[in-house]
Amino acid sequence: MRIVIEGAGEVGSHLAKMLSGEANEITVIDNDESRLTRLSSQVDVVSVSGNPSSIRTLKEAGVPSADMFIAVNPFTSQDVNVVSALIAKRLGCPKVCARIDDEEYLFHENRYLFTEMGIDLMFYPEKIVSGEIAALLKRTASTESMDFAHGKLQMAVFKLGDESPLLDLNLAEFSAQMSARDESIQFRVVAISRDDKTLMPRFDTRFKFNDLVFIIAKRESLVPIMSFLGKSDIEVRNAMILGATPVGEMLAKTISKTMDNVKVIDSDRQKCLELSAKTDDNVTVVNGEGRNSDFLLEENIRDYDAFVAVTPNDEANILACVVAKKFGVSRTIAEVENIEYIRLAEEMGVDAVINKKLLTAGRIFKMTLSNKVRFIKYMSGTSAEVLEYIVAPGSPITKAALKDIDFPKNAIVGGVIRGTDAFIAVGNTRIEDYDRVSVFALPEAVKDVDSFFK
Repeated sequence: MRIVIEGAGEVGSHLAKMLSGEANEITVIDNDESRLTRLSSQVDVVSVSGNPSSIRTLKEAGVPSADMFIAVNPFTSQDVNVVSALIAKRLGCPKVCARIDDEEYLFHENRYLFTEMGIDLMFYPEKIVSGEIAALLKRTASTESMDFAHGKLQMAVFKLGDESPLLDLNLAEFSAQMSARDESIQFRVVAISRDDKTLMPRFDTRFKFNDLVFIIAKRESLVPIMSFLGKSDIEVRNAMILGATPVGEMLAKTISKTMDNVKVIDSDRQKCLELSAKTDDNVTVVNGEGRNSDFLLEENIRDYDAFVAVTPNDEANILACVVAKKFGVSRTIAEVENIEYIRLAEEMGVDAVINKKLLTAGRIFKMTLSNKVRFIKYMSGTSAEVLEYIVAPGSPITKAALKDIDFPKNAIVGGVIRGTDAFIAVGNTRIEDYDRVSVFALPEAVKDVDSFFK
């Protein structure tokens, strides 16, 4: 595909790196030469310097003949992204999407308005992040989770500590022990993240300390699996948020509807005053230095079930979560934008790590695949991607049992939703027309996986 990206910021640069690895031709527009130079030194892209909403600039970048246009400039107002996306569509680009920073644009009636105008996808990265954190506060036993078909199938990620019963067991032994407990338990280990590498496990693969284990299971099977692993969800009734950022504001507004007490801390007094005026009575906003352990003790951090750090500073977020953990907070979540820091944060004891670029990339990458993929998500701590497909009638995936169709080696079919039934896929499973299928795949296998569903 020929893809034009407007904006060489964090999200735009990450998308350029990711999409160029999929054999796409990438052109990046930005009005800052230094950002373009920095990106060009890291990835093979065509750079175009100029006003991102200028018709001349868009034509110079080849937008009229491009397959996709992505407006993700964070350094200008959202109007520039919207306008440039609309112009790109009028110039003949079939797929256009735009980054926004106003939640009002995502209301159903407004979203429909922009769709009618020609914008195929609008996304608000900070809104995506706040929603992901809110979901993690509901399911606290895993470092990350995902539901398929309203939770009929669920994927959870578990970190193996030094007391995990899985240590030194292989996959076959784990399966045997779970079957001995209850033969009705259905699950599959779809991946193991170890030392910055993602493994597609075999029956003789042994689990090791610090592994991140990705498990897909039927909803009713996940509880006994968690019990075996010594994990359990806790009910979060009191949460402390570090950072009166857009993410912190949206998160506070969301979780305050179901929690007893939410406290937001920020060192910027003006931000605190503004946020206090926008939130409900059960949200307390405090001006102070959240990285200071004495200050956190004064704010009774030991009384909180969860601590979430969403400041613009990765290091501050990680260290604040480490401090909160030492004070006995059960659940810590850090927003970390430097992908190289994600593993470090996990090793330092942060329970869950959120990365805005990874979450946003999944929404956009979906548009480069067939129209049969319902969604795609990048899971923190692994390079792999989780996809859900609706099976097209007569597609290659339906021609034989999974073990007989030469499915890509770096991908695993995890589960299947058929009508109202959900089940875990095995080698003898035969996929049928209109099934909803969850797939776990390494990046190099995604295009091959997609071809099986066309």
